[in-house]
Amino acid sequence: MKDFLNLIKQLKSIDDAIKILSTQIDIDKQIQNALDFAILAHQGQFRKSGEPYIIHPILVASITASISSDKTMVISALLHDVVEDTDYTIEDISELFGNDVSLIVEGLTKIVAMRDEKLAPSSSNEKLISSALTFRKMLVASIEDVRVLIIKLCDRLHNMFTLDSLPYKKQLRISEETLVVYAPIAHRLGISQIKNLLEDLSFRYIYPDDYQNIDDYIKKNNQNLNIRLNSFIIKVKNLLGMQGFHRDDIEVLGRVKHYYSIYLKMHRKGIEIDEVLDLLAVRIIVKEPIECYKALGTLHLNFTPLISRFKDYIALPKDNGYQTIHTTLFDEDSIVEAQIRTERMHQLAEYGIAAHWKYKEGKSSEDSEINLEWLKSLPYQDDSIEEFYELAKHDLFSEDIAVFSPRGDYFTLPKDSVALDFAYAVHSEIGEYATTAIINKEKASLLTILKNGDIVRIITQDEPILHCSWIDTVKTAKAKNAIRSNCRARAREVDELSGYNILATIFDRNPLEIKKILEDSNALGSIRKIPINVDVLKEKIHRISKEAKIREVRFWELLKRGYKKPFIKEIDHLSFFVNKHIDRVEFDFCCHPKIGDDIVAFYKGNRAIIHHKLCRKAYSMIKSEEPMLFVKWKGNKLSRYRLIIALQNQKGILAKLLTQLSNIGLNVIGIELGIYSSESAEYCQIEVESEFPDIKAISQAISNQFKLIEIVALDDAYNKK
Repeated sequence: MKDFLNLIKQLKSIDDAIKILSTQIDIDKQIQNALDFAILAHQGQFRKSGEPYIIHPILVASITASISSDKTMVISALLHDVVEDTDYTIEDISELFGNDVSLIVEGLTKIVAMRDEKLAPSSSNEKLISSALTFRKMLVASIEDVRVLIIKLCDRLHNMFTLDSLPYKKQLRISEETLVVYAPIAHRLGISQIKNLLEDLSFRYIYPDDYQNIDDYIKKNNQNLNIRLNSFIIKVKNLLGMQGFHRDDIEVLGRVKHYYSIYLKMHRKGIEIDEVLDLLAVRIIVKEPIECYKALGTLHLNFTPLISRFKDYIALPKDNGYQTIHTTLFDEDSIVEAQIRTERMHQLAEYGIAAHWKYKEGKSSEDSEINLEWLKSLPYQDDSIEEFYELAKHDLFSEDIAVFSPRGDYFTLPKDSVALDFAYAVHSEIGEYATTAIINKEKASLLTILKNGDIVRIITQDEPILHCSWIDTVKTAKAKNAIRSNCRARAREVDELSGYNILATIFDRNPLEIKKILEDSNALGSIRKIPINVDVLKEKIHRISKEAKIREVRFWELLKRGYKKPFIKEIDHLSFFVNKHIDRVEFDFCCHPKIGDDIVAFYKGNRAIIHHKLCRKAYSMIKSEEPMLFVKWKGNKLSRYRLIIALQNQKGILAKLLTQLSNIGLNVIGIELGIYSSESAEYCQIEVESEFPDIKAISQAISNQFKLIEIVALDDAYNKK
């Protein structure tokens, strides 16, 4: 594959492109017809590099053929740009090449890839929106036929090969999109060959200095790395031979890990490349699944395994069909990752879902079923493009763990998922009614991070529970989407009921009477905006007064005698619009609202009692129609963040940090020292408030003097019980 792709990068002529296509698939009459049609359609078109445009679709078809022998895919790849870039229509494609090809080409055409001239600058806030929009279009277009995604990945791979002909800003922008959109999709489809290439190619353009640093190190130490790798391979082969494996029945492949994975490991651990111990990996390929376990036993009996990194994806396959045993072994002064699989498993691991077309005629009993439910169940209709991407990326990016129900059913979840993620994975209603978890027979919080192999039982109650503050803690798209949807529905209900209650308090009337008056005057619109917009409240007060004067004579007489016009009253950090006397403000203990949270206010005995808008106790009081007041925070809303910072073991370093935080406008409201310690540094966790919502600017200001490990926005303080 490596030699083939190196050849792809160098091709500049149509004849050479056709020749390499013929090495990957037999060019029969149907493929030849598609090839001739594509050449004719793209005649006179050239790429920015100056070469004939038709070379691109031919090479995309070649890459597609290298990972799948599905003829429909290869023909579709040859034609993938015809409808978008020529005068031919999808009807023309359907008439000439059939319905299957036309549907795939139509899907590819719907993914209107961001053109170079439309790309937002790398520093622009449009970056996430643009990437998320492309991301959703790709997934939506592939629901009916996932082959659309496979061809699109091959298309992007060839585009990345030819990126040098574009200006730097466009190289950077396309690489960023590739890293956040295309590589994760390749990962989720199990096509590791393409995923690794896309990551490394993007890495080279986005972080050229880091890429060069790793490349220089690998080249400088190439001889030593190969000696260590070959030595380990020889040991493994000899050990397996002693256990009865015939040398012709096993294959041991060695490699240095790909650059982007090395880069991620360096940054996760805060180390330099010469401190990365597990740069090497081997794959042991055997004939039968049972032999994988025999090989595993041989390795564990002769090398010390790092048990925390052992994973058995043969017994518990990933959703994309991936099956391999992973183990990590100590070998003298280094660590080597070993993967054990059969030949069929190897093809599935390299080519993922595409292998089901490449080898569909010879499908064996060891094949695991590929699960595409994740693709169909994503929240495509979500109002916010950014939210859709945020939800979906967790299911695409992360490593997997397997978690079991007490009956032995297993669920694949992203790494660092919590018990509430498991509850939603079992069933949406289980998640909504969950109160606590039993993990490995011990009671635990729903926020407990799950480990590979945990056995989990969820305890539920009779009423649904909102977990609004947990939206950033859960990892799965299903849990995030359900929590966000439920909390939005509750917020809308609370706003509407609060609107009637606030008006009822102002006029000393029953909320039902207020609703009747507003109905009579066709003024029910925008009622939900009353608790958050004082102008809407003023307008409703005016409409009620006007309607009362016209139709409610008794009500109007009462208004004339005892009604007081509302006014702005400010107390501490709060601003009220009331016509009642307020002696003092109290914050209820049940939900601990903090500055900037969405809040509601109840009126009791000349006191304003503040709750978080989504507090369960407040919801009960709102439904009981208890008197309420209009309230909002006075001045700017403060943003709150949690920081994890590594402090060097130096005298006065903490005082220096606190001074720096103060200098950049951060108010420290909590600090926890010693959450983790090493020989060179101690890690502390700090909560801060700031008037400035720019998390990147804050991160940069801190990183100028200190090593910032993590910064997380804490936007919602709804109670965590």
